[in-house]
Amino acid sequence: MARVLIVGAGLTGSLCAALLRKAAARPLHLAVWDKAADSGGRMTTASSPHNPQSTVDLGAQYITCTPDYAKKHQSFYDELLAPGVLKPLTSPIEGMVTKEGDCNFVAPHGVSSIINHYLKESGADIYFRQCVTQINLRDDKWEVLRETGSPEQFDIVVLTMPAPQILQLQGDIVNLISECQRQQLESVSYSSRYALGLFYEAGTKIDVPWAGQYITSNPCIRFISIDNKKRNIESSEIGPSLVIHTTVPFGVTYLGHSTEDVQELIFQQLENILPGLPQPVATKCQKWRHSQRTNTNPDVMYTGV
Repeated sequence: MARVLIVGAGLTGSLCAALLRKAAARPLHLAVWDKAADSGGRMTTASSPHNPQSTVDLGAQYITCTPDYAKKHQSFYDELLAPGVLKPLTSPIEGMVTKEGDCNFVAPHGVSSIINHYLKESGADIYFRQCVTQINLRDDKWEVLRETGSPEQFDIVVLTMPAPQILQLQGDIVNLISECQRQQLESVSYSSRYALGLFYEAGTKIDVPWAGQYITSNPCIRFISIDNKKRNIESSEIGPSLVIHTTVPFGVTYLGHSTEDVQELIFQQLENILPGLPQPVATKCQKWRHSQRTNTNPDVMYTGV
């Protein structure tokens, strides 16, 4: 039985695992490793420590299906729409630019439910807090080393993490990546930003006419979403949750600062946009060092959010 390791439990890794399982002509052992504590990657959904049903999407906010995507990949959307993993986005998002023929979808159970759907379909063994450090070639097999745990050998290794993290790997892989491949990986660039999730007590009211809003006049904040409202979820037992995404220039400027300091700066700017906002019962500040691809290299097989 072939042993296959997929490094990264985000959208690319989870979908790759599901497609491999579906296409495999013979039995194979699939394993997915991720250095984080949960699945999702840049489609992460965080939960309130006071109520796990209160969640907020810290990464991707909604899924846009363009006419070209629909033509090429309609079966993927249908697979997610049928069980309710995705539903049409009907809540008002102020400032959202929609092109003719585009369809927008939201994940009612949080955007990471898309990743969990594909991981379940794959039947893979999933391991978190597994940070890969080296990859060596040993007797026609790939020996994979991590920060904790013993090395393991696989017949196939698929790397789905951001390009800079691939280039940081040590071992034989350094010499096995050709100069052309290295240049292609080095040519991939990313924006950086922060996301701040706020969780509120049940019964808290956030009285605004929108579920999401793009901000164009603030040096710090680019997007705000009331996540439960975005997903059309209203419950007397679950408090509202709110997420703020910063601008890229702010993210780059404060990339080396602590999340505590950045969180305070975001709160200061948020007061200017939503004055009198209630005090949250919990917060989650996420640094996205590799947020979105800022260039397109058709020779690099890589999918980002």
